[in-house]
Amino acid sequence: MSDTQDPVYARLLKAALECFLSDDYQKVTTRMIADKAHTNISMIRYYFGNKEGLYEEMIRDTLKPILDMIDSPALNNVSGFADYLRFYYDSMRKHPEFPKLMLKVLALNHGPGHRFILQLLERGRTGAARKLGELKAGGHVDEALDPDIVRMSFVSLSMMPMLLKDIFEEQMGGQMDEAFLHKLADFNGRLLAAGMAAAQKGT
Repeated sequence: MSDTQDPVYARLLKAALECFLSDDYQKVTTRMIADKAHTNISMIRYYFGNKEGLYEEMIRDTLKPILDMIDSPALNNVSGFADYLRFYYDSMRKHPEFPKLMLKVLALNHGPGHRFILQLLERGRTGAARKLGELKAGGHVDEALDPDIVRMSFVSLSMMPMLLKDIFEEQMGGQMDEAFLHKLADFNGRLLAAGMAAAQKGT
């Protein structure tokens, strides 16, 4: 059995996610994580080396399915944008503090992992640029589209609803539940597709 299949490994990742999302990195101890995972500190050293290693693996584990989807057949045409956004919203709805953690690390340098997260995001950037190139080659979008502009638009539509979730819910007087987020994903997906299609038609 590989490490990733070990239930202790999985419990440590889950406990780390809960701890790091609920408190600042400096305030979270390996003892707290081990206790929440119902194991001992030595297992953190065994699997991850130290707290920072566990922290980085927690981020990698959370982002991996989202980054993997960039390379999936879902984005072989522009209609797949809605599917991707739906998947992202569903993933982040389970961990609504995660986008805020990413923002704190990248924009405010709170906690370690700045370079590590940038490396993960660069993987997403290059993957998205490659996927856009395939869409251009297939004649699905305008060949003049700037991949960085498309990526920034995509990131804005995906991250902002989760970053401002509490404010939006207060203004709406209700929760951004699964049904609402799926409608939002469909709308934003059509918005992206229409924008790229309009560019393709030269309008």
